Amino acid sequence: MNPMPRILLATAVAATLAACAPTPSTPEQPAGTDTTSKAMNYPQARTVDHFDEYHGERIADPYRWLEDIDSDETLAWIEAQNRVTDGHLATIGQRDAFRERLTALWNYERFGVPSKVGDHYLYSYNDGLRNQPVILIQEGIDGEPRTLLDPNTLSEDGTVALSGLVPSKDGRHLAYGTSSGGSDWQEWRVLDVENGQTLDDHIRWVKFSAATWARDGSGFWYGRYDAPEGEHALKAVNKFQKLYFHRLGTAQDADVLVYERDDQPDWGFAPVLSDDGGTLLISVWRGTENKNLVFLKPVADSTAPVVELIPEFEYSYDFVGNTGNRYLFLTDDGAARKRVIAIDITRPARANWEEVIAESDATLGSVTRVGDRLVAQYLRDAAGQARIFALDGSLQGDVKLPGIGTVGGFDRSTEGSETFFAFTSFIQPATIHRLDVATGESTLFRAPKLPFDPSNYETRQVFFNSKDGTRVPMFITARKDVQLDGRQPTILYGYGGFDIALTPGYAAYSMAWLEEGGIYASVNLRGGGEYGRDWHHAGTRTRKQNVFDDMAAAAEYLIANRYTSPANMAIHGRSNGGLLAAAVAMQRPDLFAASVPGVGVLDMLRFREFTIGWAWESDYGSVLDEDEFRAIRAYSPLHNIREGVDYPAFLITTGDHDDRVFPAHSFKYAAALQAVNPPRPALIRIDVRAGHGAGKPTAKQIAEWADILGFLAHHTGLDTSDR
Repeated sequence: MNPMPRILLATAVAATLAACAPTPSTPEQPAGTDTTSKAMNYPQARTVDHFDEYHGERIADPYRWLEDIDSDETLAWIEAQNRVTDGHLATIGQRDAFRERLTALWNYERFGVPSKVGDHYLYSYNDGLRNQPVILIQEGIDGEPRTLLDPNTLSEDGTVALSGLVPSKDGRHLAYGTSSGGSDWQEWRVLDVENGQTLDDHIRWVKFSAATWARDGSGFWYGRYDAPEGEHALKAVNKFQKLYFHRLGTAQDADVLVYERDDQPDWGFAPVLSDDGGTLLISVWRGTENKNLVFLKPVADSTAPVVELIPEFEYSYDFVGNTGNRYLFLTDDGAARKRVIAIDITRPARANWEEVIAESDATLGSVTRVGDRLVAQYLRDAAGQARIFALDGSLQGDVKLPGIGTVGGFDRSTEGSETFFAFTSFIQPATIHRLDVATGESTLFRAPKLPFDPSNYETRQVFFNSKDGTRVPMFITARKDVQLDGRQPTILYGYGGFDIALTPGYAAYSMAWLEEGGIYASVNLRGGGEYGRDWHHAGTRTRKQNVFDDMAAAAEYLIANRYTSPANMAIHGRSNGGLLAAAVAMQRPDLFAASVPGVGVLDMLRFREFTIGWAWESDYGSVLDEDEFRAIRAYSPLHNIREGVDYPAFLITTGDHDDRVFPAHSFKYAAALQAVNPPRPALIRIDVRAGHGAGKPTAKQIAEWADILGFLAHHTGLDTSDR
């Protein structure tokens, strides 16, 4: 759940394109499931007489004290909860089997998409089990790579990770951001590419921003917040971002304030440089809504006023490139599935706008300029496609892809015709391809050697009708020899929010599940970005229940078509998907044997009170609005726990350094769920020195997924006994 607008997301470091028969069971009791949780001996969580009033309704918040995440009492509660959870997981034999296999499945070469840096190529690389990927650099396409930057040296436990990587245009310097313990807070430094030395430049209190270099390499623009005062940095609300310019060789105190708005606390500023280097475009974002403003400022004249090219929050406008005064933007203005328009900035009136690439029946996700071509990435029923256009919008051809999956990359460049992209699917880790946009020819640049045979697996796409008749797609992946007898242990995964499309992608943890004969289903819910603006809006605010109905309908489809049964099915999601996994399991406990809400938004009445939570109101709505409050209150997991319900077994996961979704969401939810003592376990796993997920060390990922898969195998009847 990223509060950054798409124009900023495009500049961030890309993450890597993230036969045993089951034990028979009956619908009444999944194999291996505990019939009582009374023996769990949950830690005591005291209650307080705290109430909040919303539109005349008085609502108790008995675990408010758990929001003080650094108090001695909370720390003792965390330690006690982890002891109980570890004790339960230690009794599950499948956990050790999964840990062993996950270690082997994670141990393969992984490559990032290269960027051209002068005459060199720069890309990330992990030879297998390193906690963090290193950054390699090589001269020429056939050069010998060498390590330029190794983040594994920045901390002993691997919890300091790269969060941004931006080379200067001349290739002399590399700005890189790091985050510690999974926090969204970043620190930026500068590396001399030639000698590999880190300079004295040090930028702090950066969040939701990348670095944008000046064309001459003299420095870079970035957005940051004031240092938090009077409250823990991982809890403090983030308001009043400011845009600065940092000149190389100077202290941060000397950075030049480029733009701020004292009257707009919710505005953030993403800097983008025009292709000719003469104009700074300031994309003004507000929370997570896909609407932004576009301001222009001449680089050569620091005293020149900012020109408001797009002055109203009505649609999204992502800068693609420019030739002189002709600026191209990807937008949903006049196109729910997006199009590309051209604006002459000397004649910016809407009447003078030109359409360059028209809206189609596929969803246009991103467009990048490569030389004198445009590479457009589309989604058709949640599967990736890529097409090449001339700068005037005439179609030049399609990019040939290895199959049905997800494509990403295509770095923006004004020179040459070379670019790179990654392709992945549920059964294929990312392969890296080199593309010549002038000829349309692509060649394989890097591919991993796999510790499994992908030909043993298959993915099929199905469509089903949701509660209101809406047609929803779902990908189902399994071993080819799996029999549909209605009892296959199944993980149902979803997200459904913030205009984010859930597309095919490989993960070691899902492969470990598939190898054992489990089924992995990924459903494309409303609220996501698979079908454009209307699909997204259909799962937001007072329409959020549609997302939960879609997920329940997906589970019903799997049951009706004999993939699985309620006794053998688990629901999983992370972040906004953690809300999904909790809410649907509580609304329809009859459908699932287990639920794993990861780093979830679970106290829907107070999400706006922490860090960047206020930014999510564009999707969730606001408790300050009575109609939206009623809708939120109706599904908020914390506020809909009932006594006497046979809930699925719960494993709630979070990190103590999560400053995206404040961990008290999970703390309070776990305490309240344990208080009603449901028949099956209600556990919480709290990772230390861990945040929302980005940059988590390999060792921590393996440990977490061994716990999750072991728990799910135990409660859905997946047998790993022959390993």
